[in-house]
Amino acid sequence: MSSWLRRRSVEVSAPGDAAATQLRRTLSWPHLIALGIGAIVGTGIYTLIGVGAGLAGPGVLLSFAIAGAICACTALAYSELATMIPASGSAYTYSYVVLGESIAWVVGWSLILEYSLVVSTVAVGWSGYAVGFLEGYGVHLPHALVAGPHAGGIVNLPAVFITFVAAGLLILGTQVSATLNALLVVVKMIALLVFVVIALPRFDASLLHPFMPNGFFKTVDAAGNGHGVMAAASIIFFAFYGFDAISTAAEETKKPERDLTIGIIGSMAGCTLIYVLVALAAIGALSYTDVSASNEPLAHVLRVLGHPGAASLIAAAAVIALPTVLLAFLYGQTRIFFVMARDGLIPERLAKVNRKTGTPVTVTLATAVLIALLAGIFPLDEIAALANAGTLLAFVAVGCCVMVLRKRSPDAKRIFRMPAAWVLAPLGVLGCVYLFTSLPHTTQLSFLVWNVIGVVVYLAYGRRNSRLAAQAPAG
Repeated sequence: MSSWLRRRSVEVSAPGDAAATQLRRTLSWPHLIALGIGAIVGTGIYTLIGVGAGLAGPGVLLSFAIAGAICACTALAYSELATMIPASGSAYTYSYVVLGESIAWVVGWSLILEYSLVVSTVAVGWSGYAVGFLEGYGVHLPHALVAGPHAGGIVNLPAVFITFVAAGLLILGTQVSATLNALLVVVKMIALLVFVVIALPRFDASLLHPFMPNGFFKTVDAAGNGHGVMAAASIIFFAFYGFDAISTAAEETKKPERDLTIGIIGSMAGCTLIYVLVALAAIGALSYTDVSASNEPLAHVLRVLGHPGAASLIAAAAVIALPTVLLAFLYGQTRIFFVMARDGLIPERLAKVNRKTGTPVTVTLATAVLIALLAGIFPLDEIAALANAGTLLAFVAVGCCVMVLRKRSPDAKRIFRMPAAWVLAPLGVLGCVYLFTSLPHTTQLSFLVWNVIGVVVYLAYGRRNSRLAAQAPAG
């Protein structure tokens, strides 16, 4: 049994810790906060507020609060672990060090699912905005080149294009891409501030009644569709996660013991405040039925309020927002692949760092090809909820890691200590488990199938090629 739960040392990351597999430390806390906000503030606040309003009514405000609270508990757990284990790999690495290899593999495999689907979905979403933007100026691209085979086309070329643009920025260097990301984050934050300034003064408390027309707990109608505050929270959860991408930057952070905590907590606090203000302004200015009927709810609210120019600004900001999400999650995806390769669980040749740029070029290109294939050809709308399932599992693992380390190593140095750990960590775990049960049954089944495939891959390759394989009995 011990061989299945063999644990990696915090210090051991590569044979001899060779320079060829070491990342450069170029990031500081402003980069990390921008990375977190860039990942978190994107399609969620621009589109999911409408989806959530349709499921929960004005109670979507409570859905945002619940999803944010669960993520806040997890963010505190991430902050403690990130300073104790300042290595790339996020929840995968924490699980490897604390819980053991086989559990770490499942977490890593789930993170691959999360990042791949998020990046692919965002790329397709950006394509839709970009095509619409070009058509507004009289530029019409052939349908065959803007849609996959499932939609009567050949390939979604804009989605492929933006994927490789993001990959190219990451290859040029982490600091270059992080700086550009920070600039784009400022632009979309200004746009959201404009929305709040215009919509919030038009707040009408009567629009919040009835507050929970579909109830609090998830209910399922005859067609199998879920409704209620918790059903909305399980979907809106997508709008909050992204701060975990910060923890994948641990090895590239100049002062990880300080900057990781600032980045994780700072981005979560900032985004929670933004979400509450934007949701309150939107639902308080226009009936939730009106908000939920639009594919671009924020821009729709401003048009109805008589501000078409500001609505255009919001729409343009959405085009800017999506690439920052793509950049942040593609960054996280490449680092998860990189660390798993460095640990020997997937081919080690992927864990090579370019001497000139200090970035893992091979794994970045390989990831870009995979994402471009998904985004350019396959339909993703029906399986995008799988990203939530993968994230929820990773968040459960992080909460468990904090509790295990508090018990196993109570006197270990903790630069940041999660407050009320024995209360907040279990609450975070239980909250994530409950949100998972609130996901569609088809999503839960698909997630199980994905992990069955992952276990097969681990048994066939990862277990016997692991860096720790020679240090533990084969049984």
